[in-house]
Amino acid sequence: MSALLTTSVGSLPKPPYLRKARAQYSRKELGRKDLLELEKQSTREWVQVQEEIGLDILVDGEQDRGDMVTYFAENLEGFAISGLVRSYGNRYYRKPIAVGPIRRNEPITIDMWRYAQGLTKKPVKGMLTGPYTICDWSFNEYFDSREAFVMELAQFVHQEAMDLEAAGARYIQIDEPAISTRPEELDLAIQAMGVVTEGLTATTITHICYGDFAKIYPRMLDIPVDILDLEMANSGYQLLEVFQQHSFGKKISVGVVDVHSHVIESPEEVAEGLRRVLNQFPPEQILVDPDCGLKTRTVEEAKEKLRVVRQGVDMIKKELGID
Repeated sequence: MSALLTTSVGSLPKPPYLRKARAQYSRKELGRKDLLELEKQSTREWVQVQEEIGLDILVDGEQDRGDMVTYFAENLEGFAISGLVRSYGNRYYRKPIAVGPIRRNEPITIDMWRYAQGLTKKPVKGMLTGPYTICDWSFNEYFDSREAFVMELAQFVHQEAMDLEAAGARYIQIDEPAISTRPEELDLAIQAMGVVTEGLTATTITHICYGDFAKIYPRMLDIPVDILDLEMANSGYQLLEVFQQHSFGKKISVGVVDVHSHVIESPEEVAEGLRRVLNQFPPEQILVDPDCGLKTRTVEEAKEKLRVVRQGVDMIKKELGID
């Protein structure tokens, strides 16, 4: 893999016309076919934006998804959906409820991934939510234990990952933002990810959100994926101090812009952050992206944050003489 490849974590903001359409659909004022066409339109626009900026590995932007967990639960047997639950700030989501055996009747993410990949010659990541996070962000009214719930979910996520690879996905990301919140269950998350990635030849990535990484490092290196995707900008690159304790030993995707701020970083700020990372990691071990998904930003903010990621990387590649 080339050095300092650029990408986005996964989610991108929905334009106003799509937010309006999704609200109309929820009120049964718009049909599924019409909504799908608008989801494809927005996906097409975001692929074009990423192409124009010059990112190396693209995403479909998850324009057909609401919440990253509820989206999968709505497409699986064995789940019911609760009323609105507050997640953070003034943001709410409908929390899944496990009420029976988990079954997948057909692939969930393949159609939109194929559509997005058909728009570009650059690789588009297949995007999945990991079994541990689906369990942790759901109510359980069926399984005898969290372990049983997680391991059954792992089988479903594995099937979805294998279908993505068979369809041609060269990168498959399995998001596990909940891993850092329950250090005592890290072994369970590792075991489940082993089921998910077994037999895959695509490059695998997991994104882990903000948390106390000192409590799970270096054990987190045993998560069986090729690349760990971690925020850096929001915490002032403090994770680098944690990683000094033990050789990292995996590729790392480094978040260099804060997705929870309206402020647009400068290319120079991105470059300076990367210089700090390069003090510990060789360039061929590093990918570069925002801290997390950008869906909470405005469309213009997201575009500008992706643009400065590209510009900051270009500054560093010029300094290093990397073509």
